[in-house]
Amino acid sequence: MATRLSVIATRTGDKGTTGLGDGSRIDKDAPRIVALGDVDELNSVLGLWRTETLPDDVDALLGKIQHHLFDLGGELCIPGHTALMPEQVQFLDEALAHYNAGLSKLQEFILPGGCRAAALAHVARSTCRRAERAVVVLGRNEQVSEPVRQYLNRLSDLCFVLARVLNQAAGQSDVLWRR
Repeated sequence: MATRLSVIATRTGDKGTTGLGDGSRIDKDAPRIVALGDVDELNSVLGLWRTETLPDDVDALLGKIQHHLFDLGGELCIPGHTALMPEQVQFLDEALAHYNAGLSKLQEFILPGGCRAAALAHVARSTCRRAERAVVVLGRNEQVSEPVRQYLNRLSDLCFVLARVLNQAAGQSDVLWRR
């Protein structure tokens, strides 16, 4: 792999702009950068989540998702570029079906919590929803591919399901909302 960055502190952003992958510069608070930053934060949350002791299959799943999110970020970083494919959305659909199959039906709303790994899944879920909202805002004025929106929507659902799976694996109940 070629060296991509030799200098990290370039000082080119000192005046409030940042560079995109196509070489153009935009304001650091532009909707594209907000969406990109929220996706980056989501990927960081997944990295934190993966420091927990997780079932091997869940850890491998989250590792693959981190790579997908990097693809998604690459797409956001280069206007007009396609990096996230419908197959990656399908991958999440299949994971959702697989992990949801072993769970009981929901009888009530669930609060974030339970074991630590499940609580971190809820942090990832809510961070993912924010990233999804930022992508929707970006899509109002600029082209955003359907798979990007779909991926974030499915991923937040998967994080919710995985929170339940992790609580179940830890022998803990979901934290139910009480009226």
